[in-house]
Amino acid sequence: MHQSMASSQMTKEMQECIQNCSDCHNICLATVPHCLQMGGEHASPHHITTLLDCAEICQTSANFMLLNSPLHGRVCAVCAEACERCAEQCEQMANGDQQMLSCAEVCRRCAESCRRMAAMAA
Repeated sequence: MHQSMASSQMTKEMQECIQNCSDCHNICLATVPHCLQMGGEHASPHHITTLLDCAEICQTSANFMLLNSPLHGRVCAVCAEACERCAEQCEQMANGDQQMLSCAEVCRRCAESCRRMAAMAA
């Protein structure tokens, strides 16, 4: 099978970041119904929006890297910020809840990975 130029130019670090973005997108979306079910501050519009913002920018960031877009570094920088924000909120609200703690952990991993990609592209 013919390999596209974009994938042949893709570094191991970029592939890892794409995977981290994909994982983060998935866990943030899965955490939305969990939070809605928990109710209270977990179901607040502010928190749900933070989760959805994070999921959306992670998907976009992965797409920009897959396309080898010259803008991927800038998108990764925004993604890192959104992931950090989401991680902080999930941690603060976790109170021992495993889904929330897992979400925060995956968000932090993605934020670190995206920060590295943004720095490499700058």
